[in-house]
Amino acid sequence: MLILAGLGNPEAKYQSNRHNIGFAAMDAIARRWAFAPGKKRFHSLTAEGSIDTPAGPVRALLMKPQTFYNGSGQAIGEAVKFFKLTPADVVVFHDEIDLAPGRLRMKAGGGAAGNNGVRSITAHIGDGFRRARLGVGHPGDKAMVQHYVLSDFYKDELAWLEALLGAVADAAPYLAAGDDERFQAEVMRLAPAEKADPKKRGERSDD
Repeated sequence: MLILAGLGNPEAKYQSNRHNIGFAAMDAIARRWAFAPGKKRFHSLTAEGSIDTPAGPVRALLMKPQTFYNGSGQAIGEAVKFFKLTPADVVVFHDEIDLAPGRLRMKAGGGAAGNNGVRSITAHIGDGFRRARLGVGHPGDKAMVQHYVLSDFYKDELAWLEALLGAVADAAPYLAAGDDERFQAEVMRLAPAEKADPKKRGERSDD
């Protein structure tokens, strides 16, 4: 069993926030690979299914923790314990302000770099889980970061966002096969990020 967990906040008002791009990635994978309808489990909204790889299908559990972003480790820890998995069997999708919009970088282990969701997961399952860092850009001022990630994507960001999510779903077989480097390269091939200024302001997606 492979756990793919997207980070985000559960209430409707957060749905289109940059902080919820991990939830959006789970939805994209579920649609692309026809996962079973979601159900509540492990303090999360979950969906089970399989992702085809050259070596055969890989069973996966998609998770959208409902414990709020900063408490994501509680939910993921419950699932890891239930299935008797190791941190290496977990891939966490989360927003990354230190990457330009539309970029993706894979990372295994390492520090939380100020991400409280990642810190919570480390506290519950230990280091060594795999991280799919989804670039959302930086507001340009450290004091604005919290407001920025808890704000909705702008309309002029939706093109790269949809392309990135589609590429993540289409390239998922490489992730399921454990080839994170190939997954990263394939996502960036399918959805090359724009050369946009990450500090650019535009219209919100709900305007």
